[in-house]
Parts: sequence; structure tokens; C-alpha cells
Amino acid sequence: MNTLRERVDDFMSQPRIAIAGVARDGTKIGNAIYKRFRDAGFKVYPVNPNADEVEGTRCYHSVRDIPGGVDGVVIVTRPQYTDQIVRDCVAAGVKRVWMHGGPHGPGTSVSSTAVQMCRENDITVIAGACPLMFGQTSDGFHRIVRGFMNLTGSFAKA
Repeated sequence: MNTLRERVDDFMSQPRIAIAGVARDGTKIGNAIYKRFRDAGFKVYPVNPNADEVEGTRCYHSVRDIPGGVDGVVIVTRPQYTDQIVRDCVAAGVKRVWMHGGPHGPGTSVSSTAVQMCRENDITVIAGACPLMFGQTSDGFHRIVRGFMNLTGSFAKA
């Protein structure tokens, strides 16, 4: 899977997705992504090492704690936490990681060492795009942003 489109299509075809970086107060982008995946019919698992419940459901402290594992993990944290989450993904046998990012710069979850760790462990990685731009989780605003990012070449590294 070399193109972003192929990696996105593969990720979005998976039924069990963890969202690492949901907040207890429900105000962060991780929560919006969690709700959008949930509402689109995915079996989603919130992950936050400091929460036992998020969005009215059990929250897992690590992707390693999710019974039966997951097919992919969306990381929506500061980059300094991404490396540990990817180490947890390696330990849990996760084969797909999506590091959230967008055209705004601040707010990205991409860590170059985590991207390298994914590649070294045969984990398909999407580094620097928002899953709300694609497929059944997308909306009009995010599709416009995706178009802008396509025009500016911002997806070249993702």
C-alpha cells in the first residue's frame, strides 16, 4: 500500500478501531473522531491512560488493554506521547496506525520516530491527515480541507 488513498481505504475498511487521545471532558478532537467513528458503525474503543470512562463507555488505559485487540489505532495526542502509543501498538500486534494531523500545523500527533517505528514493525502508517476527511466519517467541511490539502501538496508526507 503505497498511496495515501490505499492506506486510507484499508484503514477505513477495518471494523475495530481504537482512538488514543480522547478526553474526559469531551471537548477535544479525539472525542469528535471517536463519536464520528462510533456513529458510522465502527466498533470503537477510547484510549486515555488517565480515564476509566469517556463518552459514557469504558475507556482503556492502553491499546494493549483492549480485549480481542483492534485492527487500527487513530492517535490524537501531542507528538511526545505518540512514540509510547506506537510501542503499545507494536506490543499489541496492531497493524494500522493513523497519526492525526491537518493543515493547521499545531495539533498534529505525528512523531518522526513513531513513523519510523511503524515502518520497522510492518505497521501501515498514515502520518498527518485527519480521518474526518475521508470515507464514512467525513463531512463537508473536512472534504473541503482535504481538497485544499490535495492542491497544496500537504499530503505528500502522509
